[in-house]
Amino acid sequence: MEALVYKTTGKEAGKVKLPKEMFALPWNADLVYQVVNSMRSSARQPIAHTKTRGEVSGGGKKPWRQKGTGRARHGSTRSPLWVGGGVAHGPRNDKNFDRKINKKLKSKAFFIILSKKFAEGEIVFLDDASMKSPKTADAKAALVALSKVKGLEKLATKKNNAALIALSKKNDAVEKSFRNIGSVVVDEARNLSPLDLLSHTFVVFENPEAALEILKTKLAK
Repeated sequence: MEALVYKTTGKEAGKVKLPKEMFALPWNADLVYQVVNSMRSSARQPIAHTKTRGEVSGGGKKPWRQKGTGRARHGSTRSPLWVGGGVAHGPRNDKNFDRKINKKLKSKAFFIILSKKFAEGEIVFLDDASMKSPKTADAKAALVALSKVKGLEKLATKKNNAALIALSKKNDAVEKSFRNIGSVVVDEARNLSPLDLLSHTFVVFENPEAALEILKTKLAK
């Protein structure tokens, strides 16, 4: 398997060989759903919080005697039936939403998504994305140039989640250059997760050889 490598000017810079175990896996929607759903659940930060009948104040005295009043019997005004009482089965911020994800499943899902994106032409390889100094104009120019390549037209026009640029190593100039472009996110290739791949239309790998070496470390053994 081979893929074209581009320059930031949009011109071809050569080709790179891609391992089949990374970029040629068949689609498995059930596995991807299981992993992504578990990751989203584990990342959940519960905020809403209600008090149970044991936590609300008041209600220590029985509202009225058990019999003879003609009204329904009640033992406390802290009951969920009362205004100001506790809430039954309400949201709690102490609830644990963490879900365990098998390492091999997570790795398999990552490369299944990567394979699907490659098959759909949403994986881009750049020979070099380094910049001498932070400059948004240069970053925008690079996106416009790449968008002229067939299949990458939305790279510069899509308003949200257009691209994820995966760097082989940290580069402050590149990160600052793309910071003001809301549709693009820059991160290191070693930090990528299945959620990151699904959250953006295009994934741009800078320095293909180094990127592939980093991706190999994500293969489950």
